[in-house]
Amino acid sequence: MPVTIPPRPADTSVEAERVQIDLLRKAPVSRRLRLAWSLSATVIGVARRALARAQPDASQQDLDLRFVELHYGPDLAAALRAELIRRQGRTESSQ
Repeated sequence: MPVTIPPRPADTSVEAERVQIDLLRKAPVSRRLRLAWSLSATVIGVARRALARAQPDASQQDLDLRFVELHYGPDLAAALRAELIRRQGRTESSQ
């Protein structure tokens, strides 16, 4: 069942929403991009922390691979895992 997103948060008045949208529309592209990047970084950080809490004994590499699997798909995660193994083998054999 698809989740419907309300047009505005329940705790936001119509006037406050109008002001916020007006400010965003008037903001320069650079400001809007910074806001988008900041929000993306926040969401990624929250997702990574949730994975770490759910798997407290996992290595950082395992957590990174799980993040890739969840957000970019199992095929990319498998390819990344194989590449990391290949690189580790090359590094160990060159030592």
